[in-house]
Amino acid sequence: MDTLNYFKQICSIPRESGNEDGIRSFLLSWAKDNKFDAITDKAGNVIVYREATKGFENVPPVCLQGHMDMVCVKKPGSSHNFLTDPIETVEKDGFLYAKETSLGADNGIALAMIMALFTDPEAQHGKLEALFTFSEETGMFGAFGLDADKIHSRRMINLDSEEEGIIYIGCAGGTDVEGSFSAELQSVPEDWEPVFIKVGGLKGGHSGGEIHRQRANAIKILSLMLCALEKENRPFMLSTFEGGTRRNVIPSEAHCVICLPSASKKASMHLILNAFERAKALYSVEDPGMVNDHYCSHHNASLKKPEKAFSADDSKKIARALFCTPHGVVSVSKAVEGVVETSQNLAIVRTKDNCLNVEISVRSLVEFAKAAQVEKNEFILQSFGFETKTGGDYPSWAPDRESALCAFCAKAWKDVTGKDAVITSIHAGLECGVINSRIPGMDSVSIGPDLFDVHSTNEHLSLASAARIYDFVKHLLSIIR
Repeated sequence: MDTLNYFKQICSIPRESGNEDGIRSFLLSWAKDNKFDAITDKAGNVIVYREATKGFENVPPVCLQGHMDMVCVKKPGSSHNFLTDPIETVEKDGFLYAKETSLGADNGIALAMIMALFTDPEAQHGKLEALFTFSEETGMFGAFGLDADKIHSRRMINLDSEEEGIIYIGCAGGTDVEGSFSAELQSVPEDWEPVFIKVGGLKGGHSGGEIHRQRANAIKILSLMLCALEKENRPFMLSTFEGGTRRNVIPSEAHCVICLPSASKKASMHLILNAFERAKALYSVEDPGMVNDHYCSHHNASLKKPEKAFSADDSKKIARALFCTPHGVVSVSKAVEGVVETSQNLAIVRTKDNCLNVEISVRSLVEFAKAAQVEKNEFILQSFGFETKTGGDYPSWAPDRESALCAFCAKAWKDVTGKDAVITSIHAGLECGVINSRIPGMDSVSIGPDLFDVHSTNEHLSLASAARIYDFVKHLLSIIR
């Protein structure tokens, strides 16, 4: 069966991070049907073993690696249930999309390629190991918990990259910062009215792979709109603020409910909407689809006036904190040309009862720079009354220019395409750094087909590129010695 057919089977199985039982069972059944030895390790990873083809028995083994889970994002208003519903694929102009959701080619296409390579009757290779990891998107838990004794290879091809013709030999590390603002809620005065405000229509995307494109962040835009009230000292009381979906997704939508004095509501909304128009003009190139929606209880009966909300002073602190918290590229690498060194994603804001929570993802190629950026976030949030904590730390993957596997890959790319491959590092996090730290002596590279707008509802895969990468890996396995 070819790669595309395997991928469509994978799309039929719900596999949001933490809900990987179905895809795990599917992979184990596939291995059993094809008489491949397979195990599930203590972390929940699936490892499949394939014997060498004739004449390649003495070639050292190679591990092919991808992750089982996907980032699940759907369009506003979609009824898709990621716990039960399959991903519906749509083919258009040589690309594969999903209907109303993210596609999950990150990293389902890797699983499909590995399955196709294992069962390809024409493939020639030494012993192969397939490592299908658990919950990469939410913290690389499978990689961190990997039972290293079950992997015998010391060369690994990670298939979780998104640009054809690039061989990655390094990646950024990351840390998550969480902030929590708690306060006693205050009664909303009788002569104040609730208003719903929403920012949407943004492209969003992968917070590692797309951060350099300087796309708008819905949380930042909404906080800018609220801070505009300070120009004329207009008070407001914040009831709810919701934005973002995942720590590694640039927020494409955010909304809030605030209460305003009835007498000055019109003037206050003028300031808020004026700020939105300025932001829309600022991002007209990167995010031309930015839209705003707003209404009060007079126009939408579903909007009820809250009995209590954050005080005007606390609301101002929250808006200022979100506005001042950085988002985007912090610095560009001087060691690796054209690569972001440090960035951060103001990823998620949620309110529950009397508490507002913020989640931030920091990435960097340099551990000291990462630590400094984490500390900056802590200082900013704490100065506005937030309590902070950190977690989800994973190491960077230091580039090895002397990598023997990279040399094989570069030669194979030249043989297959007649072109020189680009050898570089990536700002997005990859499991190679974690797996290398778990298995001493592991030599890794990361490659993949052209994928666009991953972690968004516009995610799409180039089918021609996927076919070329498959042929390339097949050739690469035949020449590795």
